[in-house]
Amino acid sequence: MAVTHADLEPRRRKTDFSSKTGAFFVVLTILLGLLCFILCLMAEATRSKVMWMSTAEHGKGSKSECVYSGSGKMPLLCASCAFIGLAIAMLVEHTFLLMAVSNSSPALLTLDPDSASAKSLTWQSGFFFVTTWICFAVGEILLLAGVSVESGHLKNWSKPKPSCLSIREGLFCAAGVFALATVFLASALYLTALRALRISQEQENVRREVLMTSSLHASPPRTPQPHIRESPTTRETPLSVFPTPFNKSLTFV
Repeated sequence: MAVTHADLEPRRRKTDFSSKTGAFFVVLTILLGLLCFILCLMAEATRSKVMWMSTAEHGKGSKSECVYSGSGKMPLLCASCAFIGLAIAMLVEHTFLLMAVSNSSPALLTLDPDSASAKSLTWQSGFFFVTTWICFAVGEILLLAGVSVESGHLKNWSKPKPSCLSIREGLFCAAGVFALATVFLASALYLTALRALRISQEQENVRREVLMTSSLHASPPRTPQPHIRESPTTRETPLSVFPTPFNKSLTFV
């Protein structure tokens, strides 16, 4: 069986940047972010609203009390699912990213730190990393605030109360926007790390070619071996005539 060049190449691990697993996790993270955004829109559409009404007391005038427009079960469910989904997306993306970086660390260490591409990639990766965690933290805090408010009036929500906590309009929408920003920034961080790995591999290939070329030019030239010309006497072996006993008995007619 013939051995091809593809058989000699090292196989990609499942946790490499350029593997199919990495593309799958990036797509999964984006889909989870879109799902969180849709859930946040549903929570915004069904959020509980506060309605004020005036109630007349016995001979003491009127008193303002508030009631909720709903029990808050639907926005609570949507916000809770969005909270968990965003956390899962962030956990999956960064777990795979850390595993891929640990497996590709020898190749990434060969990247020239003084080159312009390495400096730009360092700034880009740092920016994407920080902004990803900031957007994730803000989105989770907004969702947690919405969950805590909506869970406070699951019972007796139609009973008038002197004070009612409510969520401002657009809070769940803002949480959805931060969720989308989180997954897209995490994907950009993954693509930046993938680009850094490819640049380091290209630099390593160029370095190997330079070393091979320099080793070939540095090797001393071979001295030509002297060609020994054979003399005619050495090439031709003279025939020696030995006397035979029949020579004496030979007669010529």
